[in-house]
Amino acid sequence: MAAPDVRPGKIRRGFVARSVLGFALVAGLLTATAASDPSGIVLGTSRTTPVYDPPVLAGQWASAWCSGGVYARHGTTVVLTGAGHCAREGDQAIALDGRTVLGVFGPPARSATCSHPDRECAGSDLDYVILAPDHIPWGHLNEVDMGAGGYRVLAVGTRALACEDIAVGDLAEFDGRNTFRAGRVIDKGEFLSPNDGMYFPCIVVAEIRGIPLDSGGIVLVNGMPGGVASREFGPEWYLGFTPLPLGLAELGLELCTMPDCGLERPAPAGG
Repeated sequence: MAAPDVRPGKIRRGFVARSVLGFALVAGLLTATAASDPSGIVLGTSRTTPVYDPPVLAGQWASAWCSGGVYARHGTTVVLTGAGHCAREGDQAIALDGRTVLGVFGPPARSATCSHPDRECAGSDLDYVILAPDHIPWGHLNEVDMGAGGYRVLAVGTRALACEDIAVGDLAEFDGRNTFRAGRVIDKGEFLSPNDGMYFPCIVVAEIRGIPLDSGGIVLVNGMPGGVASREFGPEWYLGFTPLPLGLAELGLELCTMPDCGLERPAPAGG
């Protein structure tokens, strides 16, 4: 499939954006099977790696509404990032079984000042879940579970990529809805859509076809944390993601790059 005619630095007019929540998608995109993307990279849902107990939710379809991003810390509290449009602050994050409470949603990222008075401004489409203690995978907080793409470990000192660190042609990988997909970055620019109430200073578009409930999932770019799945663009439903650094800063979050995120692991119950 040919890439759309887009100009680096500005998302083109008419390149319509949509939320990646399930209700915003057409029925024809409700399923995804193993295939090959335009870059020839195999996609799929079959994993060959173990699932920990409790499981690593970073990179996975974490809750009934959205996919999981990366683990971070808010002071001494472990959180899992998500998309700012997935839930309201104080909502419970419910697991896919419809019963298990994973934690409680915190606030969405918002900029201190906004140059667009008719919009809400944020550095990234980001929020987080304050995880219940029994859903924190101690020893694995610097890992991202990419499903069929395997586990990825964030080395000590890894930083999330900013907009200027990402270039057209870079490799993007994604496992939203537990369906591993990969493709090349094809555009980036500010996000100011006439049909959307948000403004982001940067959104990146990858040649990855979105599916329902992708929102919140972490997109890796050249193996590094590249951004949070946020919108889809054009008739191809290409995935758009907002880089993490500004949103992390607005929320006071620090990316986990150590197995226990630099925190003291709680003593076992009864120990």
